[in-house]
Amino acid sequence: MIGRLGSRARSVLVALVVVAPLVAVVRAWALPPADAVATGVAPAAAERVDVKERLARLPIVAGVTELKHPGPARFFRLRFRLPVDHDRPGGRTFTLRGTLLHSGVGRPMVMAASGYYVSTWNLAYRYEVTRIVKGNQLDLEHRFFKPSRPRKPRWHSQLTIGQAAADQHRIVRALQRTYGKPWISTGASKGGMTMTYHRRTYPGDVAGTVAFVAPNDVVDDVDAYDDFQASVGGPSFAGCRNRLVALQRRLLTEREWFRGRLVRWARHHDQHLTLVGSADRALEVAAIETYYAFWQYQSAASACSDVPTATARRGRVWSWVDDVLGWRSVTDEGIRPFVPYYFQAATQLGAPAPWEDEVADLLRYPGHDVPATFVPDGLEPLAHDPAAMPDIDEWVRTSASRMLFVYGELDPWSAEPFACGPGGAARECYQRWVPGGNHFADIRDLPDAARRATVSRIRAWAGVSTSRAAVEAADRRARRAGPDPARDPARTVATP
Repeated sequence: MIGRLGSRARSVLVALVVVAPLVAVVRAWALPPADAVATGVAPAAAERVDVKERLARLPIVAGVTELKHPGPARFFRLRFRLPVDHDRPGGRTFTLRGTLLHSGVGRPMVMAASGYYVSTWNLAYRYEVTRIVKGNQLDLEHRFFKPSRPRKPRWHSQLTIGQAAADQHRIVRALQRTYGKPWISTGASKGGMTMTYHRRTYPGDVAGTVAFVAPNDVVDDVDAYDDFQASVGGPSFAGCRNRLVALQRRLLTEREWFRGRLVRWARHHDQHLTLVGSADRALEVAAIETYYAFWQYQSAASACSDVPTATARRGRVWSWVDDVLGWRSVTDEGIRPFVPYYFQAATQLGAPAPWEDEVADLLRYPGHDVPATFVPDGLEPLAHDPAAMPDIDEWVRTSASRMLFVYGELDPWSAEPFACGPGGAARECYQRWVPGGNHFADIRDLPDAARRATVSRIRAWAGVSTSRAAVEAADRRARRAGPDPARDPARTVATP
């Protein structure tokens, strides 16, 4: 996710007793346990028919296009035909985009998602988990992110955790007829949330799940994010926090200059500021978001010295905010592609409340920087479902198995993480922390012993060798590559 506005949309979410929705429970009960997912056509039989033809024959597949790809793997763009409403499977359908890196039906499958657009549509690359297991990779778009949006959609009943999980379930079950080896699901940020929600609803679909920096906003109006931001990094970073607050205050005390610059910039770049409400409101949102975005994406140990000082020129401050947050993130053009996220955050997922403590005396629109602000009026009212997230949190704490959650120590989104609860290790449910890590925290960044143990565990779930040599080779592959581009979909998204 991207900043808080940035993380929620540019890409940035218990004291309740909850009963899972009946339809989700019925679906989950009907599925085999995780050990039973490795079923389907034998690899030798599957390879007798070209994989492209096999995919095209599946009723769920509306289109297959193969693109040139370097190396031995084959790269396909897929379009899946899915029910608009899974509670009415005989009704209207829509197409959802995905990509497939095919290494062979005898290899495990990694199902990935950013939770937004399909990040590999124009840029084929392997996620960290895919590199660790040397597997195939299926990357899926989230419903309602264009063009994977039904005609005349009914947002309140069709853009839900359950509907999205059912999309993934149908695709898994269809492709397991060809790819019968164990499946592992993975995603970062909203993608990690998406894969956790799918796993809660259909726990038998995959053999394991690896979720990176996935926030868990259990009760939307009870936040740990404020305290986290107030003290992030501890005493060692007190000076950095003070410099960031001073910069926020400068944006707001010199409001007229920065607002005027924003208006001129927006006009020059054909950007608009109507969704956020006005240029004045956009400036306040940017001031609040910049603090969050810095800790989310910057390497604080080196980036703190780059924060403009009180004597820095206004132009320098403007450019620094553009680099850290991006002024486009407060424009209609930056917000509109991520309206489905804002809608989900407002109705089910929850999101951090804006941290305003240090600038409250300078705000004209306190409380404005919340998901509902960025949802067009036509989609209101936005009633929040208080049972959705506690249900998932309870399941992870008490029942989830073969799940791994990786978080960054300095990442604000990690302030409210998923926890495996008592007995988690016995269920192979783990939480790992990257020291000094931000929203780009990966397995490759873990301390040596934890990293090697994690690589071995994931390979075991995928049903591939966990010999010392195999684990060391997988560890090297993971460490050679940089962060997944999809970690910030707003910066890498391919425009449909």
